[in-house]
Amino acid sequence: MIKLNGIYPPLPTSFRNDEELEPGKIAENINILFGYELAGILILGSNGEMVMLSNEEKKRVFDAGRKAIPTGKIMIAGTGAQSTRETIYLSSMASDSGADAVLVLNPAYYKGQMNSDALVQFYHDVAERSPAPVIIYNMPANSGLDLDADTIIKASEHHNIIGIKDSGGNLVKMATIIKNAKSGFQVLAGSASFLLPALSIGAVGGILALANIAPGLCLDIYNSFNEGNTESAKKYQLAAVELNTAVTRQWGVPALKAAMDYLGMYGGPVRKPLLPITSPIYRQLVELIDRTLKK
Repeated sequence: MIKLNGIYPPLPTSFRNDEELEPGKIAENINILFGYELAGILILGSNGEMVMLSNEEKKRVFDAGRKAIPTGKIMIAGTGAQSTRETIYLSSMASDSGADAVLVLNPAYYKGQMNSDALVQFYHDVAERSPAPVIIYNMPANSGLDLDADTIIKASEHHNIIGIKDSGGNLVKMATIIKNAKSGFQVLAGSASFLLPALSIGAVGGILALANIAPGLCLDIYNSFNEGNTESAKKYQLAAVELNTAVTRQWGVPALKAAMDYLGMYGGPVRKPLLPITSPIYRQLVELIDRTLKK
């Protein structure tokens, strides 16, 4: 089984001003990020604007990501779709591109029918046919559904389901999963805002949007915790909260891309209907970055 321990940025997808893909910039950003001791990268998660891309474009991004990610580092690919059939197709595509694991957001369009039985069946059907190991993705802010502990525990019973990225932030639920899921099931924090609390109850790492712009700070939390330096871990965790909240929850992908541009990476434009941040928000963002990262 793949060991998911460590920190993973969910890489934004690079577009030109005409909204066409810019694979070379994807590679440049990956090269910069792996100047840090990251465990791997998520390609086409929520911050990768996955829902904005055609399947042909997704394939190009998967290929570009795998080509740039160093040997020995993990590539996780986002492959969740509204149908089981499409999710299996995308998971196979990602595996063909070299993904080590796939991250599968639950279907949510027909919310009224997405009860526990339907969701467990969905994940088991995908896992049965995915060539790559499956990581469950719980992202209630985007899907509108918050998977409960019992559903996740039942889904985890499939041999090809190896973990979960939980972005909901419910630590009681997270602890319940860690205690009761199958042996070896791995929990990843889905936000830097609760990385340290998640690690303290048994999470193995995090897939963190903040790691795109502050990988060193995210690694400081993770490494300090693993070294038993709880005071340092707490200090770094508290330092991360304000910037993480602004970039990932308050202002979203447009702000994350603007922050990358400001820090010398390539953020570039978002795809419509997303809009760039306004000038007043940009000024607030820059002030917050300077205050947090350039002390």
